[in-house]
Amino acid sequence: AAERRRAFRHAFGCFLDLVAVRLAGGAGVDSALSGSAAAGEGWAFAEIRQALTEARLRGEPSWSGLASLGDAIAVPELQELAASAGLAGDEGARVRVSIASKARSIRVRGLADAEGAAQSASERMSLPVVLLMTGFIVFLGYPAVAQVINGL
Repeated sequence: AAERRRAFRHAFGCFLDLVAVRLAGGAGVDSALSGSAAAGEGWAFAEIRQALTEARLRGEPSWSGLASLGDAIAVPELQELAASAGLAGDEGARVRVSIASKARSIRVRGLADAEGAAQSASERMSLPVVLLMTGFIVFLGYPAVAQVINGL
């Protein structure tokens, strides 16, 4: 589940970039959300499309569909987007900069997670490297020590 959430966050960052581009092009919030969801492929974009379609069929705003999807798959970034989009849709607030910064923060978080995983793997490799070097030193040092002991 954690791996699927990580993959969803990655796709969601791409989705937010697309939404920001569409909003910068003059699209409304609803059309930017639905157009961006239609532009992507994969299971994450399919989930977003389904959530937006279900919200539209229920007669609710599209951001309520995103909020319910965020609840269902436990991704708080979806709920944050839903709150921002709701603010833009209900009160006319400009949300493009906020969405772009959310996309940037998701990318930075993903990079930090990847770097942490790489450092963890490096730490796990320390013991095997030390054991290998110890074996190498014993392999090289044993003949010298044996020669000295036999020479006495």
